Amino acid sequence: MSSAPAPTLARRFWETIEPVHAVAYFAPEPIEAARALGLIGWWMGYFAGRLAPLGAVRAPEANALCFAFAPSRVARALPDAWAYSTPEKVLDTRLGAVESALTRTLPAVGERHLTRLADLLERAVEGCGYEGRALAAGWAGVPRPDGVVGRLWLASTVLREHRGDGHVIAVAHAGLTGLEAGLTHAATGNVPRELLQSTRGWTDAQWEQARRRLVARGLLDRDSRLTKSGGALRRDVEHATDRLAADPVTRLGEDGVEEAIRLAAPLSRHLVDSGLIPVPNPIGAPRP
Repeated sequence: MSSAPAPTLARRFWETIEPVHAVAYFAPEPIEAARALGLIGWWMGYFAGRLAPLGAVRAPEANALCFAFAPSRVARALPDAWAYSTPEKVLDTRLGAVESALTRTLPAVGERHLTRLADLLERAVEGCGYEGRALAAGWAGVPRPDGVVGRLWLASTVLREHRGDGHVIAVAHAGLTGLEAGLTHAATGNVPRELLQSTRGWTDAQWEQARRRLVARGLLDRDSRLTKSGGALRRDVEHATDRLAADPVTRLGEDGVEEAIRLAAPLSRHLVDSGLIPVPNPIGAPRP
């Protein structure tokens, strides 16, 4: 039986806007901007840039928010990043960098196309609730940029972090650690183990210990494949993630979401097809 979730409207919505947000991780402009601030290494720029709206976050809080990552990877970035720059400077620089990156990489669809999509995504953001969603709440508090490309990126970021925070809730409710969730994700075959393990910073020993726990729970077999119970649990987590991401969809309505998908799809497909956003990727986002 497949462990893949049904393509709900909430999931299709996320899949279509995720590449727009993900430019922050794959384009050179944010990397260069972080380096110009004095941040050391790609991961310091990643954690500082992603968590900047929350202030000078320390490693314990960052681990709670980003628990798919090994604590050692987080601790090498935070709080040291704040010795080189402030959250306010990091945030301002990141916004400018992703706007530059998107301006350079988006296809020429016209201002009207981008403005309508930004309007729809901002309306969807209005439907978000932030109970238990600290990261999404932080980004929701960032002032709206003046330019349409910046508006588009910020709205897509709030929506994806809202969904991501909901996914963390679903994973924790299922009794999985971030590492264990990563193993079940790799077991679906959608993302290679090597890609997940290397980007999240887990050692072979940590991965093996988690694998043994999941085998003991009957969620993985001895070949690291999902068992029937493991596949069911994985589907439950993804279905819960979709349910917890339903408020923005409800705010837009089915017609509004379908319009947003139609407008966003050519942008995101171009970002993938141009090679900027790789597929597969650690996020697990497919080509829309």
